[in-house]
Amino acid sequence: MKIYTRTGDKGETSLFGGQRVAKDALRVEAYGNVDELNAHLGIVAAESQDNELRDLMATIQDRLFVLGAELATPTNAGRAPQRMMNPDDILFLEGRIDAADAQLPRLTHFVLPGGSPEASRLHIARAVCRRAERACVTLSHAEPLNPSILTFVNRLSDLLFVLARIANMRHGTQEKSWPPGGPDHQ
Repeated sequence: MKIYTRTGDKGETSLFGGQRVAKDALRVEAYGNVDELNAHLGIVAAESQDNELRDLMATIQDRLFVLGAELATPTNAGRAPQRMMNPDDILFLEGRIDAADAQLPRLTHFVLPGGSPEASRLHIARAVCRRAERACVTLSHAEPLNPSILTFVNRLSDLLFVLARIANMRHGTQEKSWPPGGPDHQ
């Protein structure tokens, strides 16, 4: 099987179900952002020395494939993806957020993205996640969308934020607060 098919050479692609759409269609934009987020999480996993974080990234990457498949399947496709996002996916993230947040000092200021290399990569992933969320919201205004999708990407960005804070704490890197001059600023 060849990697290239030549079917997209004129700016179109196929959604699940066979419908042809422009490569800048709302659905393609949404699942493209999810795909980019998944790649960033792959970098986090590949470079992390923390087995628990690597395992968590693998689990989230799996769920992002589910999310991407659902986004690539229009409601008129005639069939649903094998698995769809559901409230259990959201509860999974919330459990991880609560566990991580319990280890962290209370926030009194905004935190500037950055710190250790691992935290910085997690902050980049968080920003890409927010872009994916915006694309999903835009799609939801044009077509019906499983509400679990919007909640999942919103919670995922929260999880990535607390994981970045955990990474800085684990690496002994002081967070920089904003506004400058706040109690955590250096």
